[in-house]
Amino acid sequence: MKQLREGGFLIAKIHHLSGRILAKKIKEYGLEEINPAQGRILFALWNQDGISIQELSKMTSLGKSTLTSMLDRLEDTGHLVRVPSKEDRRKIIVKLTEKDKKLQNAYMQISKEMTGLFYKGFTKKDIDHFEVYLRQILNNLIAFEKCQKHGR
Repeated sequence: MKQLREGGFLIAKIHHLSGRILAKKIKEYGLEEINPAQGRILFALWNQDGISIQELSKMTSLGKSTLTSMLDRLEDTGHLVRVPSKEDRRKIIVKLTEKDKKLQNAYMQISKEMTGLFYKGFTKKDIDHFEVYLRQILNNLIAFEKCQKHGR
């Protein structure tokens, strides 16, 4: 009998379970005003503040309409601002506020704890190989989606 591969199933289970754990950690740190999806946007901006919505969409893998509504909520709560680009008036730049920069340390601690959970029992070499494989899966999915959009 042919063995069924479980990669997608396992990734989905990991995604759901890690999301629940992340939400619990966020609550423990008293950061409930930001949900995990919004945290992903903030995390991307902590790595590179002052980027266009298009760049942020690529970094977070969120569609433009989903991202725009999430940015609306984050802007309404004072976590970021959107300003026109000085170089290109068609571009909108997303920037963090001082309020959000203060949350960064707590979120970085949560991220460190989640990384520790993910990689418990792994060697550095295991982690390096694993992340190469994950990037390849992500690239495969991105390429497939691009082909679907262009009708290939």
